[in-house]
Amino acid sequence: MSYSLFRACRSVLLVACICSWAWGAKDTLSINVSGVKSAVGVWWPKSSADAPVFVWFHGGMTSGNCEKGLVAGDDLSKLYPSAIVVSASACRENHWATAPMVAVVDRALDSVAAIRKSPVKSVSLVGVSDGAIGVFVYSQAGSHSVKDRLLVSSNGSLLGDARSVAQVKKFKEGRWRFLQGGSDRLYPSGVTVPWIDTFCKTLQGDCDLKFDQAGEHDWSYWRGRRLEWIKDALQVKK
Repeated sequence: MSYSLFRACRSVLLVACICSWAWGAKDTLSINVSGVKSAVGVWWPKSSADAPVFVWFHGGMTSGNCEKGLVAGDDLSKLYPSAIVVSASACRENHWATAPMVAVVDRALDSVAAIRKSPVKSVSLVGVSDGAIGVFVYSQAGSHSVKDRLLVSSNGSLLGDARSVAQVKKFKEGRWRFLQGGSDRLYPSGVTVPWIDTFCKTLQGDCDLKFDQAGEHDWSYWRGRRLEWIKDALQVKK
């Protein structure tokens, strides 16, 4: 697998528009990277100076809805009201496995740091369905270090052989947590679970799979039935 595709572009034009400005309210960033525009939602806690930062990578990354990010991170912000949640929008050909979208996430995080006047030292990543591809790609090519990763109903085989993917050095940084279901209508567990097992074994890092035989593809199932697994994957200071 070649990762040159995922390297962030050098020439970046950033346009950030802050809407409905108020702590505790959602803001919208409109970011333009090399002609690729992405609508980014940001959810703020009451105090943000040293708040953990989560990045949400939504599913349906090639759909025609180019503003998914404005709503996709809302549920996570409710689960973690003390965290900053950043949710970019991928769509059509501008999917998560492209250099401009890696740069979009980085620029959104830089904007968060500038707004709160405090650097983003590390991030936690959440990817649902093909949004998990964004977790892999950003972990390899993004400019911010990664603390925790949660990949829900993922299909790593889309990236290639698990042993080869696990060779990426930056993947050893931070934790990996996979939630996978036996009733996933899109990604059969007979394909996904062996791939994850091989990836974790080869990685030899902090990598774990939680499997639910009744588990479905959608985030709503895991939030409603396995919230404790989500909380274990995305840890925040007490």
